Amino acid sequence: MFWIKVGLAVLIAAFCTALGYFAAGKYRARKLFYSEFTRFNERYLSELGYERRQLSAFLREGCYHGEFQNAVEGFCEKRSVSVGYSFLSKEEQAEAERYFQQLGRGDSRTQSAFFTSQKARLEQKREEAEREAKVRSELYLKLGLLAGLAFVVLIL
Repeated sequence: MFWIKVGLAVLIAAFCTALGYFAAGKYRARKLFYSEFTRFNERYLSELGYERRQLSAFLREGCYHGEFQNAVEGFCEKRSVSVGYSFLSKEEQAEAERYFQQLGRGDSRTQSAFFTSQKARLEQKREEAEREAKVRSELYLKLGLLAGLAFVVLIL
């Protein structure tokens, strides 16, 4: 009987901790989105400065992850993008859509100026998202574990 109680307690604590992990998923997704966005911007600035290939060839060769990959694929297909992701605020969604609207528009000097000005903003958003993801992930994991332990105490 004792081992059944211990097993049940471990399962409850693990389940609640897993719920905490999944609850923090949007912060990890936001962190991944902005790290990929920053990497894309750096690659595009390099492309504008040196190779200057067609935009479609540049976009096809990039390997991105998460929701940012979906945004790039959507842009490749339709030349417009909708980034209505729940982990981005309305202002961030509008800024990302404006960013994609500027891809391939105008001469290289104009584009280089625009995307260079975006570099600092994207870097700031990436750092902010990394900090928030670290703090929130730890918080939700600990809250999940504590909730699981509370259930164990109440049940047993």
